[in-house]
Amino acid sequence: MRISGLASGIDTESIINDMMRAHRLPLDKITQKKQYLEWQLDDYRSINRDLRKRSDDLFDSMLRSSAAFNKKTVNISNPDAISIKGDNAANNFAGTIQVTQLAKQASMQSGGKIEASGKQKLSELGFVSEGGTSSITVATPDGKEKTVQLKGTMSLDDAMSAITRETGAMAFYDEHSGKIALTAKETGEGNITVSGDFAEAVGLPQGEGENENSIAGQNAKFVFNGLETERTSNTFDISGFEITLKQVTDQPVTFTSAPDTDAVIENIEKFVNDYNELISGLNSKVREPKYRSFHPLSSEEKESMKDREIELWEEKAKSGTLRNDPTLTNMLSNMRLAMTSSIKIGEGENERSISLRDIGITTSLAWSENGKLEINKEKLREAIMEDPSAVRELFAQSTTNSADGKGGIAIQYRKAMDDARSTISQRAGTAGAGNDSFTLGRSMKAMNQQIERFEEKLKATEERYWKQFSAMEKAIQRANEQSAQLMNSLGGM
Repeated sequence: MRISGLASGIDTESIINDMMRAHRLPLDKITQKKQYLEWQLDDYRSINRDLRKRSDDLFDSMLRSSAAFNKKTVNISNPDAISIKGDNAANNFAGTIQVTQLAKQASMQSGGKIEASGKQKLSELGFVSEGGTSSITVATPDGKEKTVQLKGTMSLDDAMSAITRETGAMAFYDEHSGKIALTAKETGEGNITVSGDFAEAVGLPQGEGENENSIAGQNAKFVFNGLETERTSNTFDISGFEITLKQVTDQPVTFTSAPDTDAVIENIEKFVNDYNELISGLNSKVREPKYRSFHPLSSEEKESMKDREIELWEEKAKSGTLRNDPTLTNMLSNMRLAMTSSIKIGEGENERSISLRDIGITTSLAWSENGKLEINKEKLREAIMEDPSAVRELFAQSTTNSADGKGGIAIQYRKAMDDARSTISQRAGTAGAGNDSFTLGRSMKAMNQQIERFEEKLKATEERYWKQFSAMEKAIQRANEQSAQLMNSLGGM
């Protein structure tokens, strides 16, 4: 039981609270340090998320394939007859194509007319016995053969869907003509052949060869730069160019290609802008001022402040959590080194070195820009027109093909980001990671344990003060009672 100044008239609670406030000062320091580590943890993880996104975007846009640097513009004398895309072609491309035959799919249809609705059951139509099954075997020109079992409870439309789903042919029933038709999914020479009791029941032609209800598929035939050749599809690839045949032609169609410099420049500009944006953000973090007089606020301090005052205070308190951080400064150094490095390309007598400066990309001379890159578009355009493969190698040369094993500039840039991500993860972990798995987590766990021990100590100290003041109150109360008894005794004589 706590007695608060009943005998002495002292505000015991206020005195004890003031005494405990002094005892809580070390605990406030630990709590503030823990809060600061939490802010630092948030900043680390925010940077890591950003680095991961940039690394993934860089891989998709520049490193996953050669399309980022190999895009070509193609001029065609008759674009209605053929189309050509050059997104994956390493070299320029020119020549003629004369189309003598387009590829088409094999198909067949049933002979007689079926008077039915697609919703009717196969048993109702007499194609399958009640409660029984019927089969159809479909062989397509690509060599695939599949047997499908059809139940009498299926509707005609369901049976067509089952055949389409399980074989290499699209099947459907046309109520207008009363015909069942099968069409191969792919073009190419050869026939669709069917067999089985269901095929016989619905009147699909069986046996080999073409007849009035069966049309053979055919290959595309064309003359490419004087070479007579053919393909199973009207769309195919030659030397990285995707060619689509659209019409048979009476005479050769001419085509020429050239680097799509605008597309390549756009991709390089994106790379440079991403780099500039990243180093700008990182430099702002490592140079952010640290206001040591602005500490994390305690609950008591926040109670005496307005919301806007708290916001402004914490803005200063959170500043500088990553000032001069070695992981970030090391990453910045590695990225700048990558951007100024030279890459060896070619082999033997053709071996030479190339750098960003050679294609019109230089580091800003302004001190305030902190090493941002600048692009001379005219010089970059000339470099792409002159040797697009060299520009590609400068950025995307693989580590296995590079003389020093470091790879192209984009490879080195991505490695600097990934190495920093790994180091940051060791220090700050990732979302959902246990505190024991990263450095800051272990520090905060130790602080939590320290806070718990300190709070237990404060609780014991406060209990001791209350017991001492309670004992004092009881002593004063007894003294008052003895004094009253004495006065009563003296007054009664």
